Amino acid sequence: MRGFLLRRLADPHLADDLLQELFLKSLRQGANFCTIENPRAWLFQVARNALVDHARLTHPQVELSEQIAAQEDLRAPVDELDACLLRNLAELAADDREIIEQCDLQGVKQQVFAHKAGLSLPAAKARLLRARKRLREALTRNCQVRFDDTGRVCCHVPRDPAGTGA
Repeated sequence: MRGFLLRRLADPHLADDLLQELFLKSLRQGANFCTIENPRAWLFQVARNALVDHARLTHPQVELSEQIAAQEDLRAPVDELDACLLRNLAELAADDREIIEQCDLQGVKQQVFAHKAGLSLPAAKARLLRARKRLREALTRNCQVRFDDTGRVCCHVPRDPAGTGA
């Protein structure tokens, strides 16, 4: 255990102090220490926690400037994208909106949706793919959403609050 602490701290006195703290925590367990399923793993977990606590206490803290508090009023880009998504979702055809809301937002399985809507599973999957494509086109057009090579949203320009364009 001492070697483990020395490799992480490079200070033998601090390693000995933390080892002593670990020993005392083990003693405080009393008879419960004998009931621990894997005492060696428990000891290493307690040692890792002690190292983390030490790092937190010795890490210098930086005072935050008042400018950071003023920036809280700014709306986060993800919130703007969320508003744009909801606005564009509302503008989709009812069938497209229904399948996206149920399957993508509410977590309804496609099989369950297909059964409720009286569709075959392949028909429901095709409908969902078409709806997602239309929503993606609307987001690209109305909010200038751009996607990276993996298909994830990388950036966007939100529409104005009136919804009259970018």
